[in-house]
Amino acid sequence: MSSLAVVNYAEKKGSVEIREISKPVIGPDDVLLEVANVGVCGSDLHQWTSDHSWPVNYPVVLGHEFGGNISEIGANVLEWKEGDRVVSETAAVIDINNPMSKQGLYNLDPTRKGFGYGVNGAMTKFVKVPARCLHKVPDSLPFEQACLTEPCSVAYNSVVVNSNINPGDRVLVIGPGTIGILCAAMAKLCGADVAIVGLEQDRGRLEIASKYGCEGIIGDATEWAKKQDGLGVDCVIDAAGVSATLKMALELVRPNGQITKVGWGPKPLNFSLDPLVQKNVRLQGSFSHNWPIWEKVLFLLASGRLDVNPIIGGVWKLTDWNEAFEQMHSGKVVKSVLKPN
Repeated sequence: MSSLAVVNYAEKKGSVEIREISKPVIGPDDVLLEVANVGVCGSDLHQWTSDHSWPVNYPVVLGHEFGGNISEIGANVLEWKEGDRVVSETAAVIDINNPMSKQGLYNLDPTRKGFGYGVNGAMTKFVKVPARCLHKVPDSLPFEQACLTEPCSVAYNSVVVNSNINPGDRVLVIGPGTIGILCAAMAKLCGADVAIVGLEQDRGRLEIASKYGCEGIIGDATEWAKKQDGLGVDCVIDAAGVSATLKMALELVRPNGQITKVGWGPKPLNFSLDPLVQKNVRLQGSFSHNWPIWEKVLFLLASGRLDVNPIIGGVWKLTDWNEAFEQMHSGKVVKSVLKPN
């Protein structure tokens, strides 16, 4: 049995197409998931445009933000049954004996391989998933929203786990993409006063961010950052990742503040980090997520405390993947969602 899949087949720019692939064969510790919805991530776009900075096992089915119903159960899987509504974490391959995995930080296992670049992802009808990756989705939460648990977990890890944000703090988020807007929403949930800065072409995205109670700024955020006492903001979340935004963060963070970098950018910095030293600023990277974060985020989504509807720009059939990618790449929508079945 075969089904259609969105496949990234080579490193060359634009090397993505619809192909037929065989139905996955699961192992004893896996489930076969029938995909209901899969979100398009910025990393999917980066592989499509070939400006990514991570190794890819070509050819590979794209897609790591997904949920669906369990179709088959491996022989050793006792805690799940066919038909269960689930979402999946992204750490498809880990070394359980790695010291990071033993701490529960398997997202930081250097040998980790994720869906959509290391192993086949979910932009297809069926995907093989290790049972350890699964989380139950409440019946009240539609899959169109549940499939965005993954980017919400990236934001939760950045803001709640890896940043020290207290009620009343002032937080500036750089970059109004999916992760940036969700980081801003998480900072609001932490009780912070939040602004998000982007470019002129981001005006529509900044309007969406305003639905989360965040102030949108185009261009120069200096006035907002320093309006309280002239020293800058307590925390800057860099969700854009390019060199210039880290330089901006260093200028706008207050002495003894924090910069959390979640955006990727492969190019060299070409500027001095001396202000980091002079201002006694903490520079914190934030990558991926783990089990407890997913459980917290699913509670926030199911309870309505966190609403992802404002960022969903549309739902496309799998065969219309190119339009979904283009709409997101051009900035017309914040998040595209595919419906394979």
